Amino acid sequence: MSVPVSIVIPTRNEAANLARCLKSIAWASEIYVVDSKSTDETCQIAENFGASVIQFEYGGGWPKKKNWALTHLPFQNEWVLLLDADEVLCQGGCEEIDRILKSKSEIAGYWINRRFMFLGKWLKHAYYPNWNLRLFRHSLGRFERLVGGETNSGDVEIHEHVLVKGATARLKTELEHYAFPTVESFIEKHNRYSNWESQFEWELGKKGAGSLLQDRRANLRRRLKIMSRKLPMRPLLRFWYIYFIQRGFLDGIEGYYFAQLHACYEWMSIIKTFELRRNASRRLGN
Repeated sequence: MSVPVSIVIPTRNEAANLARCLKSIAWASEIYVVDSKSTDETCQIAENFGASVIQFEYGGGWPKKKNWALTHLPFQNEWVLLLDADEVLCQGGCEEIDRILKSKSEIAGYWINRRFMFLGKWLKHAYYPNWNLRLFRHSLGRFERLVGGETNSGDVEIHEHVLVKGATARLKTELEHYAFPTVESFIEKHNRYSNWESQFEWELGKKGAGSLLQDRRANLRRRLKIMSRKLPMRPLLRFWYIYFIQRGFLDGIEGYYFAQLHACYEWMSIIKTFELRRNASRRLGN
């Protein structure tokens, strides 16, 4: 079965994850792996699965890898599906996407829910549900730009969402997200993410709260996060939200550790924002 959708997967040294991802979307008629000079077997694995490997040269700033791919890749299909190498499309995704493409509806894009896998366990409460717009008509969708300055967070979009020109809907199929197989991987990623957070908060007063998202739940989550930046005890609030409001306590010890690590992430973001502001103030003083 070949479904007329183009898959885009950004990579850099993803040999440990990529094969699992590619197996879940082997039915797609076109697959692009957009790589950043991997030094492991990422490119060989992609080619073994019949994917086209494109190298991305990042010069800093904007655009980043996914937005660049949407603009520059020669897609054969009208529809694209964005996946990360550590994500797996769950069973039924092929049939649902094929049915959507054959329906000829006026929908421009579809949100998909993610299941976070942490220390080998699916967290059924903490960070669930987690909606992202991933399947859309590529000519109608681009990533929003939330940060103008350099973030030192890597060459892939962090918390930006795709905005499409048209109506959106939700898929029933979900993604399994193997983002944090170890505590080390969580800390490495969130060290970079906190760089993005501090730059975003530094610019927030000038740019406002960002774009209005095309999904009620995702938009509410963004608004609450913006509002929380003005509150005291943010790390404690982050822990409380994940562990109690999202009922992370039902995920066992993994849910507790997950909430604690996000509290640490909040601390890093706060302190890096302080550092950024202090350095900027000193430069102005000179």
